Amino acid sequence: MEQCYNRGCGQLFDPATNTDESCRHHPGEPFFHDAYKGWGCCNKKSVDFTEFLNIKGCTLSQHSNVKPPEPEKPVKQESDKDEVIEVRAPIKEALPRPPIETPLTVLQSTVAPALKALVFTTKSPADARPATKSNDSIEVGTSCKNNGCTYSFMGTSSDYGECTHHPGVPIFHEGMKFWSCCQKRTSDFAQFMAQKGCVYGQHVWVKENEDKKVVQCRYDWHQTATNVVVAIYAKKYHPAHSVVEVNPIRLHVNLVFPEQENARFDLDLELRGIVDVSKASAQMLGTKVEITLPKLEPGSWSKLNFPRDSLPAARKSLHAQQPKQEDDDSDEDFDLDDIHSVASHGLRLSDLSLQNPNKLD
Repeated sequence: MEQCYNRGCGQLFDPATNTDESCRHHPGEPFFHDAYKGWGCCNKKSVDFTEFLNIKGCTLSQHSNVKPPEPEKPVKQESDKDEVIEVRAPIKEALPRPPIETPLTVLQSTVAPALKALVFTTKSPADARPATKSNDSIEVGTSCKNNGCTYSFMGTSSDYGECTHHPGVPIFHEGMKFWSCCQKRTSDFAQFMAQKGCVYGQHVWVKENEDKKVVQCRYDWHQTATNVVVAIYAKKYHPAHSVVEVNPIRLHVNLVFPEQENARFDLDLELRGIVDVSKASAQMLGTKVEITLPKLEPGSWSKLNFPRDSLPAARKSLHAQQPKQEDDDSDEDFDLDDIHSVASHGLRLSDLSLQNPNKLD
């Protein structure tokens, strides 16, 4: 007995009894396409593989023990290979970072109507400013401003005697109380207050800058593909006396609060990225100040700014966008130091710009 290799037959046969009608098979080739299985000779197909194997042949002939030739597979030449060409966008070189000392440009802020109406109901900085004490008008009984000194002003020669005090600050940590300058620790508050000073000097009756107050305002930021938006949440600030100024890598905001004795909020940041100063804008609203800083180069900022202990003194740009001044017919020969709201503080804008913007008075 020999094995028949005709497609669809697969039976054993005796060559002596092999006739032209002994083998029922498929002369065509099988095909598998779109989940269908069938024969190319009779177009019979099925989705089930077992049913496909049981499809009876469409042609009668003799059994054959010769294997049919396998279909030749096309030889894939090297030139026919699928070449994967990786196309990358050209990498742009990072823009050179401008120096932090680049002059600042004052933004012409858009003031909301609600905030404009508030200006007329608030006290002007000159009226709200408390009277400054002079050294010649010290009241008897005024205590020395040095830490740890319990002496009071008597109006006698002893007022100019030696002052024993602590130049450091008080620290309270894990139940212990001590001065940062001498580190004498105690858990009893009365004993801590009675500690004798570790430095000798002169009495101080009027503390420097005691008429200047600082307001702490919360601020936040978010970014889009093209802009960085900084929001400073504040109420009852004076838009005419507040300023927002930027350079390509720096943001400086100074807000004045007339109802809090001209207290100020000062924010000075070195930005992470480079911004387009010419397209920057600021909006002064009733509850916040919103500053839009267009990015000069694409990319996401990981943080808003670089943490810095101090920044160099700010310089004003000669082409700064100055806010519009009401009741002013001409802008010629305009001097920033002529603004009375700043002069009322005893400071000139040129002097104010030389102060450490990160230092909170």
